[in-house]
Amino acid sequence: MTQLSLLKTRRFLPLFITQFASAFNDNLFKNALVTLVTFRLAEEHGLDSGMLITAVSGIYILPYIPFSSLAGRLADKFEKSALIRRIRGSEVLIMCGAAAALIAENLWLLVLSLFLVSTKSTFFGPLKFSILPQHLREEELVAGNGLVSAGTNIAIITGTLFGGLFILSSRGSLKISAGIIGVALVGYISSRFIPRAEAAAPSLAIGGGLLRSTCEMLSYPLSNKNIFLSILGICWFYFFGSVFLTQLPTFTKFSMGGNEQVSTFFLVVFSLGVGAGSVLCNRLLKGRVSGRYLAFSLIEMSVFIVALYLLSLGVRRGSALLSLGKFLSQPLSFGIIFSMLMAAAGGGLYSVPVYAMLQKMTPPTHMSRVIASLNVMTSLAMVAAAAMSAAMLSAGLPVTAIFLALAALNILMIPLANKIKRGSDE
Repeated sequence: MTQLSLLKTRRFLPLFITQFASAFNDNLFKNALVTLVTFRLAEEHGLDSGMLITAVSGIYILPYIPFSSLAGRLADKFEKSALIRRIRGSEVLIMCGAAAALIAENLWLLVLSLFLVSTKSTFFGPLKFSILPQHLREEELVAGNGLVSAGTNIAIITGTLFGGLFILSSRGSLKISAGIIGVALVGYISSRFIPRAEAAAPSLAIGGGLLRSTCEMLSYPLSNKNIFLSILGICWFYFFGSVFLTQLPTFTKFSMGGNEQVSTFFLVVFSLGVGAGSVLCNRLLKGRVSGRYLAFSLIEMSVFIVALYLLSLGVRRGSALLSLGKFLSQPLSFGIIFSMLMAAAGGGLYSVPVYAMLQKMTPPTHMSRVIASLNVMTSLAMVAAAAMSAAMLSAGLPVTAIFLALAALNILMIPLANKIKRGSDE
């Protein structure tokens, strides 16, 4: 069976559509909110837009830390397809509330809606990845994870683009409102076709406080060396991606001399690169769950980040920011685009097998809780990424220094990648 053949099966296609709709909708609403705050609501409320956007980003990450333990326990205790249907149904209600907040342009209701959207995603995340090993054979895991990763990246970029493009247009709030409700309905309908996936641990107790439950949840992967190493490997991918994407607008403006069109174009290039690397991974591994290319992908990412830095030194920057057309006419533009694409492709090539190895090594009775533990740790990784970037920028270092630091840290991660590979071979 080829990788794309999975999209013809009921074992995979309804789940793929459901998770694609979820990722698209989250980013459609989130970026519409960010754009609305930046260009309208912050000024109307007398607030600093930069600080407000930072707060909004924090609110989006916040639910993953307290609620992931409960999400993992529920996903292991109950039949998964029914849980997914209930979560998708709740999204329809949440998006109806978000639509009302958009139309009213009520800042605090919008922030509450974003918190609820993120909470919904917190409960869906463990189900999305833990159900794959129940519906796919081992030799299909890399292909399935690759398609999920590629689809997620395409959903993120298209949702982000449409959110920013339509919200400030004529009747933009109505357009976004119709979009988020419509996509939520698509996700709910597709979820009704996901096959049953029986409960992995039906006798699991749900009680206990959130802090205690989180500590108990984290204790299992912490006590299993190979599972913990795989989680650390995925956390590094989130750290890398968070730093790169967060600093991309600054890099575009100050290193490339480009305007918002160029920044958006770079975002598309990066997302397509991760998607291409995710799909390519299955071709290279031929369906095997293996860490063979982990070290290579880290080196490849570092090489092209350094190339991106060196090429940026030769960009001619004027007093006015370059439009996309003018940037593309620059002699070095295609080298810059290729370097960014290849660095991102290395990220896709790196992340997909680590997810598959984690799924292979984790017992079915603990799968959802391990994925929930992963969500907590990746959230902390993104916080650490923001802290590193803030510290370097506060020290007066340019954004290119942050990229070079990423390249160096990638090389330092090679021993971890080799340990993950050995663990998967045991």
